[in-house]
Amino acid sequence: MESYENLALDLVDGVLTITINRESKMNALNRATMLEIKDAFQYVQDNPKDIRGVILTGAGEKAFVAGADISEFTGLSEMHARKFAEEGQEIFQSIEDCHTPVIAVVNGFALGGGCELAMSAHMRVAVSAAKFGQPEVNLGLIPGYGGTQRLTQLIGKGRAFEYLMSADMLSADQALAYGLVNYVEADKAAAHAKAIEILKKIASKAPIAIGLVIDSVNAYYETGANGYQAEANAFAGCFGTTDFKEGVSAFLEKRKADFKGE
Repeated sequence: MESYENLALDLVDGVLTITINRESKMNALNRATMLEIKDAFQYVQDNPKDIRGVILTGAGEKAFVAGADISEFTGLSEMHARKFAEEGQEIFQSIEDCHTPVIAVVNGFALGGGCELAMSAHMRVAVSAAKFGQPEVNLGLIPGYGGTQRLTQLIGKGRAFEYLMSADMLSADQALAYGLVNYVEADKAAAHAKAIEILKKIASKAPIAIGLVIDSVNAYYETGANGYQAEANAFAGCFGTTDFKEGVSAFLEKRKADFKGE
């Protein structure tokens, strides 16, 4: 398994925990960390048999990721700023498109790029003290890593406008009520345990089908895609898998299926 300067990786029973490990910087996302995240998720994609779920979290108790490293913004031209945003969007899209389920355990502040990172995961479990926000307008900016798009998808247009333009933060309870997070737990240990519980349940299902669920749901938001057709194609593709044959046999024989991801 890879070793990184800004990330800590821990693989236990098929669940890989990726921790943004810059606690002294409130786990802020500099370019080096972004490139390490990109590499780590390529590692996940390359090892589907060994990694059946991913937990994405931040070091310490204060912050998941408190934002981007603003010092890297100074001196950027419009051309370089556009490239900067497009590279970040590509990295976060690779998380959203990952066929291995990803849960963000939001252990504190998830602001700016941190909120965008959490939203790129398939699900979110927050601690009760977590805070979410896109405060970029305070800097004369807007989100650049997909925040305007994913926040709108998750909480709706009207609320997204409010929080993107006011820079107000959402509490964990508000995030739960608005559909931004799946669960709120008392502390980081409880949130991590909840994420493990969810991922273990998913790991007992057919891996190819899980990946196709991710593709089909994401197709709903993909510009120019026909989500219903994507679903029909994925449904049909399942019929050519060994997992489908095993699932049907197990159902008819009233036993637990033993899926191989084939």
